[in-house]
Amino acid sequence: MYTASDLRKGLRIMLDDDPYIVVDFQFVKPGKGQSLYRCKLRNLLVGTMVDRTFREVDTFKPADTQEKTMQFLYREGDHYNFMDTESYEQIHLLEEQIGDAKNFLIENMEVKILLFRDRPIDITLPNFVDLVVAEAPPWIKGDTVSGNYKPVILETGYKVSVPPFIEQGEKIRIDTRSGEYLTRVKE
Repeated sequence: MYTASDLRKGLRIMLDDDPYIVVDFQFVKPGKGQSLYRCKLRNLLVGTMVDRTFREVDTFKPADTQEKTMQFLYREGDHYNFMDTESYEQIHLLEEQIGDAKNFLIENMEVKILLFRDRPIDITLPNFVDLVVAEAPPWIKGDTVSGNYKPVILETGYKVSVPPFIEQGEKIRIDTRSGEYLTRVKE
């Protein structure tokens, strides 16, 4: 069991028989009375955000979740298929469950799948992923009107702004948390 003093960002707890993750946390000590813990929580099943205030005496059960390392196999329509790297069992997630992670998934990539009562509910990508530039417009030397970046399309269909020297066929590193270009990858 957790107490309110154990609350911190990223902690998964059970509230009203649903798993929640603490997104934001604030400790408040008023002049009189007991301490309060203001939290912003995200429901891991439906994605809704909730603001709740807890007292020091409140207790919580840990969320009944587990994380498994899985390998992304392929996409079939709006289904994304993954394989457990230990048991070779396959599961699929819908495009709505994947969210923005679909922009960075490439075949054979290892990801962490969060399971709640053996049901997949969330995906965690590696912080950085290397992707090939599928389409890049040519850069015109001396073109300072458009700035120092140009838009390119990656192998997954994701559009990102990169420096003008990046060309089609090159591999670049993307930060999956922000979706931004980091560097060119030398092979």
